[in-house]
Amino acid sequence: MSVARITHIGGPTTLIEVDGWRLLTDPTFDPPGRRYTFGWGSASHKEAGPAVAVEDLPPIDAVLLTHDHHGDNLDDAGRALLPSAGVVVTTVAGARRLGGNAIGLAPWSAYTLRGPDRPALEITATPCRHGPPLSRAITGEVTGFALRWEGQEHGVLWISGDTVLYDGVRRVGERFDVGTLVLHLGAVQFGVTGPIRYTMSGAEGVELCELVRPHTVVPVHYEGWRHFTQGRDTIEQAFGAAPAAVRDSLTWLTLGVAKTLTV
Repeated sequence: MSVARITHIGGPTTLIEVDGWRLLTDPTFDPPGRRYTFGWGSASHKEAGPAVAVEDLPPIDAVLLTHDHHGDNLDDAGRALLPSAGVVVTTVAGARRLGGNAIGLAPWSAYTLRGPDRPALEITATPCRHGPPLSRAITGEVTGFALRWEGQEHGVLWISGDTVLYDGVRRVGERFDVGTLVLHLGAVQFGVTGPIRYTMSGAEGVELCELVRPHTVVPVHYEGWRHFTQGRDTIEQAFGAAPAAVRDSLTWLTLGVAKTLTV
């Protein structure tokens, strides 16, 4: 039986430990209280700090960075730890900006972690669109990640990344059996752009899960910032009205507490 330990640190930031590998997603470790700008007049305030301090992290083999240009996915403290990671896997544009130990992956391309006494772990970039059609020129390039290693019982561990529901995301279910889905939600909106959403709502998360049928769904990136319009209550309502297989897949993580999941 293959397992993964996942610790939700806050926002999109998780520590994933599997087969001796330690992976950190979207490192955000700044304290709360600051206002961050996201471009084109959009901005948000961070309302909660990390549940695990950056100095309490174990050595990190890889940072899985969905995008480097928004402060709710990579802040100053998170950026400062990147050089100490074994590798930073991110978008092609992000790798150009970061340099150093960053590796850029286009959608569906892969990079494999290899090391002594540890099985290989394959990281495949999955499509994202961080807003409505034609928004990529404004919101920038974003990626998700599908993690595959030998012995998975249910399928890949998929980190959706910041994305709306669209055909690129739906195609992940055509390419992979998804065992565990770390699902970015929150239905992000900004006053300057009105009703336009930049990440999935709870209802869209349910629609995606009805399609890809993951064994376990772990919501992240729905709390701690003012630009989220849906929190845990709304997500629970959406999944509570879903078919039993989807409803029962929902698994909440307590911030700062590692949970072991069968993958």
